[in-house]
Amino acid sequence: MVPIYTVTKEGFKKMIRSLDKRYVIPSRTYFSQVAIPDLYEKCRAKVETELSKVEYYAVTTDLWSSRTTEPYISLTVHFIDEDFTLKSRCLQTAFFPENHTSENIAAGLREAVAAWGLDETRQVCITTDNAANMVKAASLNEWTRLQCFGHRLHLAVENAVKKDRRINRTAGVCKKLVGHFSHSWKARSALEKAQKELNLPSHSLITECQTRWGSRQMMISRILEQQKALSQVLSVDKKLRHLIPNWQDIDVLESVSKSLGPLLEFTDALSGEDYVKAARYGILFGPPVQDGLHHCGQQAPSQGQSDIGDDDDNHDMPGDCSCKLQH
Repeated sequence: MVPIYTVTKEGFKKMIRSLDKRYVIPSRTYFSQVAIPDLYEKCRAKVETELSKVEYYAVTTDLWSSRTTEPYISLTVHFIDEDFTLKSRCLQTAFFPENHTSENIAAGLREAVAAWGLDETRQVCITTDNAANMVKAASLNEWTRLQCFGHRLHLAVENAVKKDRRINRTAGVCKKLVGHFSHSWKARSALEKAQKELNLPSHSLITECQTRWGSRQMMISRILEQQKALSQVLSVDKKLRHLIPNWQDIDVLESVSKSLGPLLEFTDALSGEDYVKAARYGILFGPPVQDGLHHCGQQAPSQGQSDIGDDDDNHDMPGDCSCKLQH
């Protein structure tokens, strides 16, 4: 996708003329004031028709910032249509310059739901993260709230590893390693050459995203996969040899990957949009975890259930458990 002003660039105009000299490129104003608004109205009418037939629905929302730090609030509706097919529609991603107080959020969400003609009495629940303003906003609107399981899983993993110095140190080594290849075309080119020589997959390194725990696991897995190629490239320059993970780092990375790998697969299962995720919670609380909880003298959640519905964001976090799971 390219910005609208692309149609005003001389290079783009030249390309179009070479394709068809008879074609007249619509103006930037036409796209911004006619074409795109027309597409929006058609899309909105289609979604409104779908929603008019919905008996019950659920919504999800989140606050986030753009790359230019502009605040936005999004609202997505989820429902089952007449053919019993689960569907999701993003109703809005609106600029939200007001203070992010629970009162403002509650009012904004209520206005958005009303703007699409949705009856609040037919809303099953709203899913949010654990931010205090989001929790209170749902309470102010008297909406049933369901905690985001993916967000809680992220907090649980972060809480479990943040106190381990070995993991933190090794993660720092990985970030520096990835950073070097991200900012050096020469290094990436050398890595591609080493991958071919060693018959390794031609994969790029992955950068960790602080708000997505899975990105750390993917970063670690990729470094383990490309370990030989990375060592071959970095060992050539004495100034870069300190970036090569030592045997202790590799040992930690392998342990972390072995422990968190299954959780990453579980996260992927929760990311689908064509099925109900709650039905898959039982995977996490299968026999191994239940046996571990039983060994600790605690009651394990029943199959298909979890504690994500609690409003207390502190006492039921896995990282706060006073025992360790036995595998």
